[in-house]
Amino acid sequence: MKKSILFILAFVLMSVYEAGAADITKADVDNSIKKSGLKHPYLYFDENDKPAILERIKTDPEIRDIMNRLTARANMLLHMPVDRVIPVQGRNTRAGWTEYDTDGKYENHYTSNRDNAVLLAFVYQMTGDKKYAGKAFEFADVFCDLPSWTMRPHEFPVIYSRIMPWNVPDDQVNFSFDHYNGDSGRLMAAVYDWLYPALDTAQRDRIRGALLEKVITRVRGNYEYHWWATAYRCNWCGVCNSGIGLAGLALLTEDPQLTDVVSESFNRINKMLNELGVDGGWQEGGGYWNYGVHTSAFFADALKRLTGSKLNLFENEKLKNNPVTFPVYISVPGKGSLNFEDSGGGRLGSTWFINKLAAETNNGMAAWYRNEFFSEGQDMFDIIWPRSSVKPEPPAKSSIHFRTIDWWVLRNNFTDESKMLIAGKAGMNDDPHHGHLDIGQFIVYQGGDYFITDIGSGSYDEKYFDDARWNYPQASSIGHNIVFVNGEKQLPGKMRKQPWNYEIGGKVLKFSSSDKLDYVLMDPSKAYPGVELKSWRRHVTFEKPAVAVIVDEVESAPGSEIEVRFHPGVTSELKGNYVLLTGNKGKMALIPVSDQQFTFREGRHACQPVNATRSFFWVNYFGTIINTKKENSVIATIILPVNDDNEARRIAASVKKTYSSTGSFTLSFTKGRKEFRYIFRNTNEGLLLEGIR
Repeated sequence: MKKSILFILAFVLMSVYEAGAADITKADVDNSIKKSGLKHPYLYFDENDKPAILERIKTDPEIRDIMNRLTARANMLLHMPVDRVIPVQGRNTRAGWTEYDTDGKYENHYTSNRDNAVLLAFVYQMTGDKKYAGKAFEFADVFCDLPSWTMRPHEFPVIYSRIMPWNVPDDQVNFSFDHYNGDSGRLMAAVYDWLYPALDTAQRDRIRGALLEKVITRVRGNYEYHWWATAYRCNWCGVCNSGIGLAGLALLTEDPQLTDVVSESFNRINKMLNELGVDGGWQEGGGYWNYGVHTSAFFADALKRLTGSKLNLFENEKLKNNPVTFPVYISVPGKGSLNFEDSGGGRLGSTWFINKLAAETNNGMAAWYRNEFFSEGQDMFDIIWPRSSVKPEPPAKSSIHFRTIDWWVLRNNFTDESKMLIAGKAGMNDDPHHGHLDIGQFIVYQGGDYFITDIGSGSYDEKYFDDARWNYPQASSIGHNIVFVNGEKQLPGKMRKQPWNYEIGGKVLKFSSSDKLDYVLMDPSKAYPGVELKSWRRHVTFEKPAVAVIVDEVESAPGSEIEVRFHPGVTSELKGNYVLLTGNKGKMALIPVSDQQFTFREGRHACQPVNATRSFFWVNYFGTIINTKKENSVIATIILPVNDDNEARRIAASVKKTYSSTGSFTLSFTKGRKEFRYIFRNTNEGLLLEGIR
């Protein structure tokens, strides 16, 4: 008897797929879903789940308010005429050369009809009133009438010259499916699932036919012709595969053979999640972490439900171990998040998405993030995926090094915007999709202002994603807070139709953190051609709560011009031997220190998007300039808050620097009555912070 129980237990354990293992097959999905018992709705809830959802609506004030708002909008939509005339879609929408590119009529027609159908379908499910289903079908019918769910910016004339991401072959000529298709497949799958009981056969077939024509058959059996299918470090992989997989799941009652696309979606999303860093970092940046992972969560939830947890993407080790580490640690109090790469810098996640991650991974930090960074929910999925019962737990540490992508964040705490935050990055220049040539850069934030800033993403215009990308200040090294020798710029690891060079970039050599002191040492040398800049090591020392000391070791030929460049996010005044930075709620002093004579030089980047509707603008910067007399130069920069210009001048006058016979370097200065001292010991590799006093 004991052996039988052990055998059964082993069989059950073997039948539960652990994400991160080998690919699953169509047969695995077929064996995991009881297709003969499927009855719509079943994607995110079924009839057995609805009583609990309705009870939440009745008893939970937050959920009740959401439902009341959704119902009010649904009642308005009942009286809204449905426009069946398809507007003209512009042909150069990223450039805006014609009125059709800029009037927004096609985009509004596309999104409003689709989204109205989703809202009305959900309200029908919650109320049982078929008037909402009837109106939902009207909007869905118009959306299904579109000849394609792909949007113009991702069709051949615009996207062909794009540099494709990691793990994508250069020979890309088919662009018939984009992330809009993925989103629309996901949303219209829900419409089909929720409206199914209220529709007749012809109406069901209308939506079903569109899902087959515009989503599934465009990809099924042809994955090798879609660049995003293997772009596992790109958000598109999650968005597109989630839409296809959900369309396949929604149609299983009529097309049970579509479990092949379900298995494909599982495998490809799982491989995307495997590319999360060991600490949860995502190289594309926070905004694209959110887009790729949150869209994947819809498919993960539906498949987990239908397979009784046998196929569970939430069990992917990378996601399960760090479901919210990345958005939490790159959050910026009062400002959203770090805007490195093309990520935008907004608040990361949504209430229902973080609810879901907390519940599925039993992660206390996710529950804490939900409560601390978000207000009440507003979406229908806040009703379906409500706040979890997981006990909130704040992060155990304040600072972090994301080891896989080599980003780092140094902070005092997570919620007080008056406290200084310093962040930066090394890593490789191997993301031509959303990456920037910014290896070695850093930012300084305090009191709602970026005193030293990342200037953010460039305009998503017609040229921003091809080789011209590296000429935009936002993506080029010229627009970042790094070091230049004789103007030499950093290199990308990939140009269009050219071989990859995975050696281009930099790395974090040292990282340490304590309640009093954080320290980072980066080596960005290999991000450059190596002609002018021979080597560069950047030390970032953060003595809490509010003193930053940056030390740059630069090797170059004697007589070279070294520029240590800074982009202020506030007003900057060059004062001779220091810079006064003035924000909305405070001031900082930036004080260079060197054994060689330095000057300041101001400059500005001329920015003209390739878009008829976006105006020219300037981006200001300044640099510490040294004309070297020797091969190895050390330039330090002190950045700290000051009350006024007088205090800044006194601190600058107090600076002392000493160099030992062994090459060690000590920097000290006085602020008020306190002396700050930083000792850097010389080693075979270069300087290394030995301590502070």
